[in-house]
Amino acid sequence: MNILFYQYGSICEPDIMEGFEELGFHVDSISEEIKNKSLTGKEQIQLIDQALSKRDYQFVFTINFYPAISECCNIYHIPYLCLIVDSPVLELYSDAIKNPCNRIFLFDRTLYEEFAPSNPDCIFHIPLATNVNRWDRVLSQASMQQKSSFSSDVSFIGSLYSEKCPYYELKFPSTYSKGYIEGLLQAQKKVYGYFFLEEALDPALVNDIVSHTPTFYQFPERSRKDYRAALAQFYLGPRITELERVEMLTALGSHFSVDLYSNSNASSLPVHFRGRVKTHTEMPLVFHESCINLNMTAKSIRSGIPLRIWDVLGCQGFLISNYQAEIPDYFVPGEDIVLYSSKEELLNLTAYYLSHPAKRKEIAHNAYEKVKAHHTYLTRITQMLETAFHL
Repeated sequence: MNILFYQYGSICEPDIMEGFEELGFHVDSISEEIKNKSLTGKEQIQLIDQALSKRDYQFVFTINFYPAISECCNIYHIPYLCLIVDSPVLELYSDAIKNPCNRIFLFDRTLYEEFAPSNPDCIFHIPLATNVNRWDRVLSQASMQQKSSFSSDVSFIGSLYSEKCPYYELKFPSTYSKGYIEGLLQAQKKVYGYFFLEEALDPALVNDIVSHTPTFYQFPERSRKDYRAALAQFYLGPRITELERVEMLTALGSHFSVDLYSNSNASSLPVHFRGRVKTHTEMPLVFHESCINLNMTAKSIRSGIPLRIWDVLGCQGFLISNYQAEIPDYFVPGEDIVLYSSKEELLNLTAYYLSHPAKRKEIAHNAYEKVKAHHTYLTRITQMLETAFHL
């Protein structure tokens, strides 16, 4: 059986392709967008159309949702499977999500509850996963010297969002409106497990900000143009994430030895800046060799478990994460993973677990065994196929 896999460069694409192949599928890929991020919807359709005209495929697969690809698959009457791994994915507001060819899998239950009514037979909730076999290979092949070079008391891999925060593009109609928004940002920053920001935005204020911002996000044609959602998720969510990460890393770095792996400018933070880390060869060593790995979920991920959590646990890493509503559905806090809900709690937990290595090892082992048994890409792909095709 043949699959057409449209790639854009997501870090999990190689793992999912490997999973399909392990299940016996032949995978053909279209990879033009990895090098050319400015491909238009028309060009995406042309690429898919050319491929579908040359070979019969069981279905087309992508990471995240492409309205143009959905429309093309709908014409060909071929199933279109996609796994949403990011948030926000504003393409979900396209009318194309109503196409019967779709099999859309959302990792965030809040997203699922929002979009499933638009196409209830074709939109599903499913958590993300990790490639334990890949991480095991990397860890087993690494030398002691390589491992020790990534040893840390506390480590964090990720952006500070300062260099890619669309919030700074916004133009506010008044000083009052900007102050009001900044007050909401500070309030939301302190709340874990519930994203109230969107519903707290006054529609009239949203319209004012949109009208004053020439570069405000433009929904594609044939879309439900929800500017309140766009403002909350695309603009304000990243700004809250930036504020939180700077605050938490400043607090941690002032008390503990913290290594930061990032492309962001961290010159003002009291941390050891380690620059970029290679995703498939160095990142697992960081996760495995850090006493404490830190996860701070982007605020636009409203309830779901981000990919970073799965990868840390799949590398046998000990993890302290912010609370997310779906974490207790799959892991036992305190047994598989440690959760914080405030800066003070994070500082206390960090101090405690740095001084209790046996407890860290036990918790990391519990999570690894659970992920290995139930949350690999092979398992997740099988679940998607069973759901999509009623197997």
